[in-house]
Amino acid sequence: MAENFFRKVSRLTSKVTNGVLLIVIGGMHNQFALSSDGFQNQFAEFAKTNFFKISNGLDDLPLVEGVSRSDLFAAFWFFYFGLLLIPIGLLVHSIEIQKRPLPLSFTLSYLLVVGLGCYMVPNSGMTFIMLPHAVYMLIRNILRARSLKIQGLS
Repeated sequence: MAENFFRKVSRLTSKVTNGVLLIVIGGMHNQFALSSDGFQNQFAEFAKTNFFKISNGLDDLPLVEGVSRSDLFAAFWFFYFGLLLIPIGLLVHSIEIQKRPLPLSFTLSYLLVVGLGCYMVPNSGMTFIMLPHAVYMLIRNILRARSLKIQGLS
């Protein structure tokens, strides 16, 4: 019975690529950013200008004696990070559906960036969602690369 369960889980995980997981994480990020628990008020403010010039850029930095609106910066970057995960997920997915391993430099740098995020903001989705995914992606990628090497396909 347990063997049958693990076989089904294995079949399911072979269909869900890391790219799909990245796209889902990006979508969840954006959904939260637009929610009332996230940055809904800031996005309402962005909408007043039709999302054009939502910040004065460098002029808003304290370095040039601007008035920093950290809530607007946080809202923008939180949403934008979610958007960036989507094309990265599409790229990762396109590599994985060809049964090719991801470059080790990508999976290691992704783990490093996620690890830094976990260190800086430990009580966040970076720790609870992205860190397990980064470790899973690295392990799965190493196993795929080994399998291809054993088969003589790399």
